Amino acid sequence: MSTNEATTGAAHKAAPTAKGLDRALNALGTLMIVLSAVTPASSVFIIVPGVIALAGTGSFLSFVLAAVIGLFMAFVYAELSSAYPMAGGEYTMIGRTLGRFWGFVTLVLVFVSIVLIVAVIALGVGTYLGVLIPNLSPQWVGVVTIALAGTVAAMRIKLNAFVTGIFLGIEMLALLILTGLGFAHVERPLSSLFTSPQLLDATNTLVPASSGIILASTAVSLFAYNGYGAAAYFGEETHDARRNIGKVVLWALVITVAAELIPLTAVLLGSPDIPGLLAAPQKIEYFLEARGGHALTVLISLAIAVAIFNAVIAIILQAARLLFSSGRDKTWFGPINAAIASVHGSYASPWIATIVVAVLAAVACFIDFNLLLVVSGTSLVVIYALLCVAVFAGRRNGTTAGGHYRMPLFPVPAILAFVALVYVAYQNLLDAAFGRPSLIATLLIMVVAAIYYILVLARRSDWNLHGPDELVG
Repeated sequence: MSTNEATTGAAHKAAPTAKGLDRALNALGTLMIVLSAVTPASSVFIIVPGVIALAGTGSFLSFVLAAVIGLFMAFVYAELSSAYPMAGGEYTMIGRTLGRFWGFVTLVLVFVSIVLIVAVIALGVGTYLGVLIPNLSPQWVGVVTIALAGTVAAMRIKLNAFVTGIFLGIEMLALLILTGLGFAHVERPLSSLFTSPQLLDATNTLVPASSGIILASTAVSLFAYNGYGAAAYFGEETHDARRNIGKVVLWALVITVAAELIPLTAVLLGSPDIPGLLAAPQKIEYFLEARGGHALTVLISLAIAVAIFNAVIAIILQAARLLFSSGRDKTWFGPINAAIASVHGSYASPWIATIVVAVLAAVACFIDFNLLLVVSGTSLVVIYALLCVAVFAGRRNGTTAGGHYRMPLFPVPAILAFVALVYVAYQNLLDAAFGRPSLIATLLIMVVAAIYYILVLARRSDWNLHGPDELVG
């Protein structure tokens, strides 16, 4: 290696980028933030009960199938983020492989989804704090949660890794206690989850869970695992990002699957009464009351409130970097671009972008909850599908050749993931109550983004996809 090459490499590793984002994280620090964004404990307490309500004990197979699809998508994310470990995340990956149009559509779709997801999970804090303080307003608790999380997110990224790491430890401890309670009181064999999954019918009678129901509920299980791809958003702040980000993606997926599937298995095997579990409105709380008592249920509920707060911090960090990247690319208009692309002199964080995200999410707390779910519901399927296409395009046109990671058995994982996503989209189309309106909302967001691109961005020569490599090198 020449002296110039060594100097350039050292600059990339040790110094802030030209726009001020500081490469202060090692792979472990990035992993802590990513796992906090996934928030396994929140998934177990909020999403898992919904899957159990849909598929009964067949929820176990739903989560197993979702883990397989998640692994395929993790391969896709790892390859693309290894090539483009930049603050724009999916926006950068898709924009550089499929073109600027699809990149901008992805930017709008991801940003709207993330902001609404922050509101959705922040509204859950009041539910779990309610065990101590009854009659709390979910909206105002959500606003306070977002304000506090946004303040933390505006600080140095290394501080955020430390804070989220501590909260993540509390979250994992709650899951460990839940798992221990289940496996300490096993009532039925593991084989029953494979050979005879059951659910309650309309008459509260146990009946076999059909393969169609199990497959349909896999869509929700897939959402429970989502978030491992957030590693790419912190690529400009991670040492040796091209080598490390792919590893972070894969480890985040593996840890997430273990942290959600094992407690679910423990609950299904250790519940004293399956009909009682399936009929309970609060299924995990029912299990905790039965096996651990009321005091432990209250303690775990507070830990889940901490987990949700931790997730709000991590997701605001992610959304702020996406917005920062869009300003750096001059996606909007002069003063707006300059503001959201600015970096705090002391904290090396995109502080204005962080404030904008927090304000938008706080306002979203006052939108009807069902509407929040509808608008954000199926966007993940579209984003995943675009990523599957992008990984093919990157291999074909050579735009991902600089990446350190290559998925095994290419193109099989990407093809299987894409086929699974088509099936999920089809199931949503059949669901007139939620899935179809959610698909329509996603398409409307994409149409609005396309109109802005055609009328504004396609006519401007100053809009380009930037990144730290171009800015430094």
